[in-house]
Amino acid sequence: MAWNVTGSLVALVTPFAADGSVDFDALGALIDFHLANHTDGLVVLGTTGESSTMTHEEDAAVCDYTVKRVAGRIPVIAGSGSNSTETMLEKSIMFEKLGADGLLLITPYYNKANAEGIYRHFATVADAVHIPCILYNVPGRTGCSIPLPVLARLAQHPNVVGIKEASGDISYATEVAKLLCDNFCMYSGNDDIILPLLSLGGAGVISVLANVCPAQTHELVAAYHAGDIARAREIQLSYLELIHALFIEVNPIPVKTALQMMGKAVGGFRLPLCEMTAEHAETLRNALTKAGVL
Repeated sequence: MAWNVTGSLVALVTPFAADGSVDFDALGALIDFHLANHTDGLVVLGTTGESSTMTHEEDAAVCDYTVKRVAGRIPVIAGSGSNSTETMLEKSIMFEKLGADGLLLITPYYNKANAEGIYRHFATVADAVHIPCILYNVPGRTGCSIPLPVLARLAQHPNVVGIKEASGDISYATEVAKLLCDNFCMYSGNDDIILPLLSLGGAGVISVLANVCPAQTHELVAAYHAGDIARAREIQLSYLELIHALFIEVNPIPVKTALQMMGKAVGGFRLPLCEMTAEHAETLRNALTKAGVL
């Protein structure tokens, strides 16, 4: 399946109102912010979007709103992952009907599963939908990684177009790079190693940093693809302190806090996530200031 989406795809936060409901006005403002700052794609309902605490009805509403607000200007990828394959299938079909351009599918967390089970988990959805599927490998969250032989099988599936590689393991990413071709791409899932994965043939990044620095994250990838590796390296290294601060506590606590500091009305969190410590908030504020964001 044709899929040539490169650049900075933001792992978008989900704004909540004071009563805990989804704040669609704030979501619209965030979408407009990214459109104005050259973000290359929106990834909604992922880890950063707190999707694990949201209902199916809220998932559908966020996907529908985002697709309509974007109106085809950039791709919208919806995270339909679940540790229940049947649930992931239901959500994937729903998001396809709502007009999502692609899906982000996570490994079966908690269940873990054996190699064949992981393969079937992804293949079940890829067989059933008609929009591109991006696999999501994040063993630090899920407790399991996509085995490389399984990934090699999935990379041959006509509906599987890429992987968000968030293991932080360069050796694994190097093996993934052997599978890259016109029909299978790799996005960095770690903002601190965007440039290394680009050097392995990566298409871009699915980024937390892009929530607060959309133009800069876009420029990093665009500069690399334009052959200006020195500029890409400069951006990568200059934002390293901020990137580390954005993960000083579990994501998305710091990035939502950062957006609040920037005056963005993203609201609070859904339990079990809650406010970060005052000490960590000060570290984050200092990093944002040094990076020129505040």
